[in-house]
Amino acid sequence: MEKNWYSRTEISPEVQKIMAKTSVSIKQMNSLTLIDFKEKETLIRELFGSVGSAPFVGDNFHCDFGQNIHVGNNFHADYNCTMLDLEEIRIGDNCLIGPDVGIYTAGHRLEPEGRVLDVYGSPITIGNDVWIGGHSTILSGVTIGDGVVIAAGSVVTNDVAPRTLVAGNPAIFKKNIK
Repeated sequence: MEKNWYSRTEISPEVQKIMAKTSVSIKQMNSLTLIDFKEKETLIRELFGSVGSAPFVGDNFHCDFGQNIHVGNNFHADYNCTMLDLEEIRIGDNCLIGPDVGIYTAGHRLEPEGRVLDVYGSPITIGNDVWIGGHSTILSGVTIGDGVVIAAGSVVTNDVAPRTLVAGNPAIFKKNIK
């Protein structure tokens, strides 16, 4: 897995502006009710890098930049979804993300020296027709194939083959999906 390293203490003014704009957009989006579907969709399209048809993001969504998130058609993220999009997050068509799911392209070094000063990022790719169960976590650098089911509460630390069910912490193969 290729890691791109970033300083947490030397953030450029340009990046600070992007983060500030993202913060305002997220607060605005999270203040809307589910009845305000069209306004929410407009904000999703402004916030994300690219969006297919019929996107849905539930209440209490959070991300770093937004512009690094790319979702396909019929994207559905339930309540309390957090996407740390230091690097790109690409999600295919017809994907369901359950409540309280975290998708994290960012990570920190294992050694305590300098851990607080820098962060690394690796992109995450999620295929088409994927269902990520509630309270699951997808970690940096992972690729999830088409048709996958991530069981609720799983922590995905490695790539997942298409049309499989994985579960656990760390998530492991449970069975093939026909």
